[in-house]
Amino acid sequence: MKNKIRFWLVALFLVVLLTFQTAPVQAQCAMCTASVESSNNESGDSIANGLNKGILYLMAIPYVIAGCVGFFWYKYSRKK
Repeated sequence: MKNKIRFWLVALFLVVLLTFQTAPVQAQCAMCTASVESSNNESGDSIANGLNKGILYLMAIPYVIAGCVGFFWYKYSRKK
């Protein structure tokens, strides 16, 4: 029982540590950058921020899916 609690505490610690240790990034492709730069209005910054968040969201989904598959695979293999 102690090993299980210790495992989950370490996992939680790593998730929190990795969450707060991220660096701000600009994830715009060349076409998106050109699109944002060509729109010279007052809300240009919000357009750029929206594009960055959308691109990062699309990049994160495959990692989340792979993590879930790996977790359930590990959990299933431990039962056998």
